[in-house]
Amino acid sequence: MTKATQYKNTPIGPIPTNWEVKKLGELGETLNGLTYSPKDIVEENEGILVLRSSNIQNDSLVFDDNVFVKSKNLKYNPVELNDILICVRNGSKSLIGKNALITEEAKGVAFGAFMSIYRSELNSYLYHCFKSDIYQNHINKNLGATINSINGSDLKQFSFPLPPLPEQQKIAEILSTWDKAIQETNAIIKKLEERNNALAFSLLTGKRRVKGFEEKWDNHKLEYFFEEYSLKPDSKLDLPVFTSSKNGLMNQSDYYSGGRISSRENVDYNILPNGFITYRSRSDDGLFTFNKNNSGYDGLISGYYPVFKVVNGDDCFFLYYLNLFKRKLTKYSSGTSQLVLSFKALIKASFILPSLEEQIAIAEILNTANQELKQYQDKLETLKQQKKGLMQQLLTGKIRTI
Repeated sequence: MTKATQYKNTPIGPIPTNWEVKKLGELGETLNGLTYSPKDIVEENEGILVLRSSNIQNDSLVFDDNVFVKSKNLKYNPVELNDILICVRNGSKSLIGKNALITEEAKGVAFGAFMSIYRSELNSYLYHCFKSDIYQNHINKNLGATINSINGSDLKQFSFPLPPLPEQQKIAEILSTWDKAIQETNAIIKKLEERNNALAFSLLTGKRRVKGFEEKWDNHKLEYFFEEYSLKPDSKLDLPVFTSSKNGLMNQSDYYSGGRISSRENVDYNILPNGFITYRSRSDDGLFTFNKNNSGYDGLISGYYPVFKVVNGDDCFFLYYLNLFKRKLTKYSSGTSQLVLSFKALIKASFILPSLEEQIAIAEILNTANQELKQYQDKLETLKQQKKGLMQQLLTGKIRTI
């Protein structure tokens, strides 16, 4: 009969009695990044890669946004295999602490001054601790009051549960299986996103025609297709409030307490019926984002967001179309520091557009492609939640591997 695990209380919570709590400074070392100036930046074949925050995406190293500097006369710490690269300073507080394991591909390159390297013989296990709630709690506690940063001395004080080495290795092996599945799913998502973007561009520009359609596309102003909806709520109407963003239309109750508004004196809202489209009429970059209310119920949206419905076309088609050609809409906007695109200005925009029948056919193809993408995005989220739950059990000894 297996003996039940005995636990002891520690500053980071209960752990098995044969485990320890160790600080990072006791297990390894932290290394500082390279300081360089714009004049040190060179072409790829003339210098060495400097890893920065942008080289960490989805907990892995990526090389889509690289900076190279001339290595002559610049002293730097080259990264080694299994080092943990950490963002320790950034303008965005949410990016502080994000990290990735150095792979064979990156071995020997430099890393920037806003990054740190943690190096130890136990990184195969500790890397998973860097993804835990324990790590995030340390980050939140040590963030600077005025500067979004953590320093090396603070990092060395981060403490984690440390099982005996065989159990560390088994925990790392199990969690690495989930990491592999997550990385593979991320790779599929990236390929599907690239495919969908190329497919949307070819279909929405007419470079690729849907089978059975050969009719020439005609030039139309958007006023032929759109009808504004400008109904305001009265004080008795109790509807949820939406937020429209580049990530889609969201119910504010998912992000803020009190998603419903009981009193709206001196507050401007528009009613956003189910199936209608909206966009923020003011933009700093001029890239106006359009979203459709697919919630199944009516809601409210800020008065800065015009609301309209598609009357002589397919609403799904126009949602794809407007978001693809949003840059063209900039010329119809007004303002300098902040661009404004009123609904009256929007409907004056003209485009070369297909017939209603072809609009529907294009939208169906793009919907099918995006449904496939959504399936993998849902799978990714499931894998992340599974790993998070498993990690919580493994790193506290609630599930024993040996």
